[in-house]
Amino acid sequence: MKLIEQYHIGDNGYHPFLIRDGWQVAQLNYMPEQEIDNIKKLDVHHLTDEVFILLKGKAVLITAKIEGDQIEYDVELMQPKITYNIPVETWHNIAMEVGCEVIIVEKSNTHEGDFDFFELSVEKRIEMKALVEKAFS
Repeated sequence: MKLIEQYHIGDNGYHPFLIRDGWQVAQLNYMPEQEIDNIKKLDVHHLTDEVFILLKGKAVLITAKIEGDQIEYDVELMQPKITYNIPVETWHNIAMEVGCEVIIVEKSNTHEGDFDFFELSVEKRIEMKALVEKAFS
């Protein structure tokens, strides 16, 4: 009798794979949209915190406080074996390098509708990119 379930996600992109009553686990593997040069927006969840755990590679978590047209960024280079929490109502994104894999834990079905986006101006993208590149180096 085998009671232990196993999951392995090898494909690029976002993959919710373990969805239970009230929560889900997903894996986000590198995809070009998560390279810093391609990040054009931030997102926010209104109903859930979002937990990130780095499995391999390099990634930088990006959070922001947005008031009107003012954006204050906070970025952090993720370390393996550290659990990072993005609190509910916090604007965020993640910059990833090729080969990166991250586990995400959040309320179930978050990917189906609990998100809004904030489109970044070219100026704010340049500012964010400089901070992320500094964190990566």
